[in-house]
Amino acid sequence: MNLVPSQYRHVSVTEVPVPLDEASLRAHLTGRPAYRRTRYLVARRGEASAVAEVTKESEQPLFSPITSVTLIAGAEETAFVEAPEVDTAVPTQLARVAARRAPQARCVIVRGRYGHVSFVADPAPARISVLEVVPPWPAKLVDQLNRVLDTAEDLPPVELVPELVDLAGLARTRPASHYLYPCRAGQSGDGLGSRVSYLDEIPQRVPWTLVGCARSRAIHDWFYGGEVDMVDMCPRTLAGRDRASGTDPVLTKCCLLEDRVITDGGLVVVPWGATLAQVREGLLLALQAAEAALPAVADARGKR
Repeated sequence: MNLVPSQYRHVSVTEVPVPLDEASLRAHLTGRPAYRRTRYLVARRGEASAVAEVTKESEQPLFSPITSVTLIAGAEETAFVEAPEVDTAVPTQLARVAARRAPQARCVIVRGRYGHVSFVADPAPARISVLEVVPPWPAKLVDQLNRVLDTAEDLPPVELVPELVDLAGLARTRPASHYLYPCRAGQSGDGLGSRVSYLDEIPQRVPWTLVGCARSRAIHDWFYGGEVDMVDMCPRTLAGRDRASGTDPVLTKCCLLEDRVITDGGLVVVPWGATLAQVREGLLLALQAAEAALPAVADARGKR
């Protein structure tokens, strides 16, 4: 699964005058010279394409005769996609375009950015759920993960499954005439039909319901003391409640974490203000927690 060449230079494209079955390709290609870095051949005949793996007599000289040809995907199970916006060095980008443009194909060849050609065979992205509260929009952790994956040449294909919890909807589970949110980020109190104040502005205390987390409660206690009605909006807490119902690893965040990433089985938690480096660390831990992650890493990037 998730067979993706590790470098552009391992893929060559050639027009052939023979049928795209293994026997015909082997007879045509064996003995012909191939570039020392070529490992895969995209063979084209008219509009049809096939992908084969080749070995050569040697990888030392610049060119060397092909000694064996193994068909990876025949023409009937292969699609060729023009997608100039896609970086074909990134497995997740290849898997995305394969799912969007050629979901029926077992192997999808993509001519992408810079004119580079690569392919993904038997795409099976690792599914990772991302639990995030919104607003703000876009959902920050999902957006950060997508930014990491858009340049992750060394990771297998990943499919993010956003689980977005609307803060206004969460607040409505405890109706109140006045809500207190941690801050104005994303205008999270819009549309509630109730008065809204923001804890970071230290407003004059009135009877309100705090929509916050353990850190918000600690800040509230610092400035105001006393009891307060509260709706817990901590993504880590919300993810923990739902953990038993899902099988995919879950990646979320918590403001009680300031400088580290933690994991608890299939639950991975990054700091609320995570850097992209911390988000990548969390992604790697989530991949390790996925049952199929380690085989996918080996298949996708192991051989060079």
